This record gives sequence, C-alpha cells and structure tokens, in this order.
Amino acid sequence: MLTIEKPPAQQQLEFFIRQARQARPIRTAVVHPVDHNALAGALSAADQGLIEPVLIGPQHRIQDLADREQLVLANIEIIDVPHSHAAAEKACDLVREGSVEALMKGALATSELLSAVLHKTLGIRTERRLSHVFVFDIPNYHKPLVITDAAINVAPDLSVKRDIVQNAIEFCQVLGIERPRVAILAAVEKIVPSMQSTLDAAALCKMSDRGQITGGILDGPLAFDNAISRQAALDKHIESQVSGEADILLAPDLESANMIAKQLVYLANAESAGIALGARVPIILTSRSDNTLTRLASCALASHIVHERETIRVP
Repeated sequence: MLTIEKPPAQQQLEFFIRQARQARPIRTAVVHPVDHNALAGALSAADQGLIEPVLIGPQHRIQDLADREQLVLANIEIIDVPHSHAAAEKACDLVREGSVEALMKGALATSELLSAVLHKTLGIRTERRLSHVFVFDIPNYHKPLVITDAAINVAPDLSVKRDIVQNAIEFCQVLGIERPRVAILAAVEKIVPSMQSTLDAAALCKMSDRGQITGGILDGPLAFDNAISRQAALDKHIESQVSGEADILLAPDLESANMIAKQLVYLANAESAGIALGARVPIILTSRSDNTLTRLASCALASHIVHERETIRVP
C-alpha cells in the first residue's frame, strides 16, 4: 500500500519514484526485451524495487544480449517464446490468469503490443477506451501536468474523448489529486461551429455537469495560453476554475498532443513519464529514446495504480 502525498514544486517524477519504493514491487510482464534499452530499463526498475520483471521473448536472444551487455539475469524469470507477437499474446495470457499486474513494452512496436491487448477474445480490454497519459515535470509549472492522448487515439470523437478524460481524472486521483482540473484545448476559447474541437469541449463540460464524467473540474474550450496561465485568462476576460491551475490538458487529437509533449521535452527541459490506461492492468509504454528517469517514473506510475486498486479491494 502506498502513502500518497502532494509532490514538491519540482522533481515531481523523482517524488513518485520515491513513493513507489515504499510498497512491494509489482509483478510486470516485460514484452520482448531484446534490445539494450528494454532489458536494461526493466532490470534497473527491478533494482530500484519498483517491479518484479517477468521477461517474455526468445530466451536465447535475451540471454545473449545480457551476456554482451554484462547484465545480470540471476533470479529473473524468463518465458521463452519465438517472437514478439507471441510475447505480446503470452503477456495478455498472464494478465488474464492473474499472474502479472502490469505490462511493459520492450523492443516491439506499440501497435503490435496494443493489437494483442485489444483482441476481442484473447486480449485484456475493458469497457473503457484505452488511452495514454504523459505526466510532465516542467520547470516553469508549479505542479505535475498530464497531457492526453499523445500515443493511442489518433482522431478521437466525443465518446472517445469522454473515456480519455475519465481515464485521466481517475489516474490523477490515484496520484493524490482529489479533484483534478481539466483544460479542454482548442485554438480559441469560444464556441466556433466550424471548429469541432470547440464543440466537443462544450459538450464534455456539459457531460460533466450531468454526471457523465465524474471526479474532475472541466473547462473548455481553452487555448493553451489561458489553460496554463491565469494572467492570460484574465487578459481575455475568462473566468475559470481551471486556468492557471490545470492538472490535465486534453488535446483535440493525437498529433496536437504529441507535438505539445515533445515541445515541452525539447524546448522547456521537461521530464516525462508515460502509461496507457483503460486495460485490465496499466501498460508501461516506453520509447527507445526515453532516459532512465522516464523509464523508472513510468514504472512508478504503474505501481501507484496497482497498489491503489489493492487498497480499494481491501474491506
């Protein structure tokens, strides 16, 4: 069980890692870890006490890689399968059996992993749409900032956006944010009938009013400036509980979310972690370019989710 506190103004990802270390490591299926970053990242998270890895892939390739890179596999469980597709399928089998509590992407395409996750009969989907969240530690912002969805849903319609928002709200609550503030982004802050993003924003806010989205405070449409800056909102005569205090940014589509996320990393020196939500277990989606902090923080976020579910199940 984790003790959730508010993170400090900076070093928020490190804070989540420290918190996750307080609990037991979560048993995690690492899917096809046959390159350096995938295998070393999983072993590093294990060394930090965040995960108990179960490596799924061609055993000879995993062992050869470990030997070349001088990585120690002692006491690490390896499940031998012939290729990446089989590894993804086996990982989902383990989830359905209750043998693992999280998935971690290795050296395979995200689409290949998600294809197994979303399989109608053999996957681990739920009634909720799968979506991705990035958690950012941004030097010029005073708290963690979640951006969604930058990795899975390309052009979400209103019903999909509803699930994306609900996933993000419940995720933030796991991190100790009791009532997350959601800024629904568009290019402008007024309803423009020819701009679908503004219509969706207005509809999502009304859905929140009617209880179709719960647990958060929504406002939109908001342009990026008046979502992040209270002063920018005041300059435009916008009265909002969200402006300048947003916990979650909902982008209109994957392209805009992805560009915002990468701009924050490469232009604003932000650090990030990412995870997919909406399946039976959290899915740690790492990239080949991710640094050690990102990989560890992503595992820590999965740990928070798993242990929060344990807490809920305890009578």
